Amino acid sequence: MEVILRETIANVGHAGDMVKVKTGYARNYLLPKGLAYLATPGNKRRVEAEAVRRAQRSAVEKGDAEVLAERLGAVSVEFTVKAGEGDKLFGSITSADIAEKLGGLGYQLDKRIIELEEPIKMIGIYKVAVRLHSEVKAEVRVWVVKEE
Repeated sequence: MEVILRETIANVGHAGDMVKVKTGYARNYLLPKGLAYLATPGNKRRVEAEAVRRAQRSAVEKGDAEVLAERLGAVSVEFTVKAGEGDKLFGSITSADIAEKLGGLGYQLDKRIIELEEPIKMIGIYKVAVRLHSEVKAEVRVWVVKEE
């Protein structure tokens, strides 16, 4: 059975693709959940219109993300923490901590978009990437200073 996907589905296809799937999969899963349409001429036009709206929405979101990235590029956050020998922290600084500090500065960001490979465990200055959009990233400077 041929269907037009409304959303990207792993191992099947991307949103807007016309794919051939087993009849049972289409009738019992894709169609009832609203993940696909039957491949009729009317539905093809509908999906094309959805693709145009999705592209416009994505362009607006990307523009907003670029503006926010520019503002975040000038931001730096400072953590004053206790440290032991060799400037190792007692504990660590995670993406949740960074998101909380940025929230205090007026930037409400989800901790999941802060790309911190592993928690910060040493005194120093770090550049942390923030993924605002699939095509837009910003860098925030994180200063970790020893408490005296």
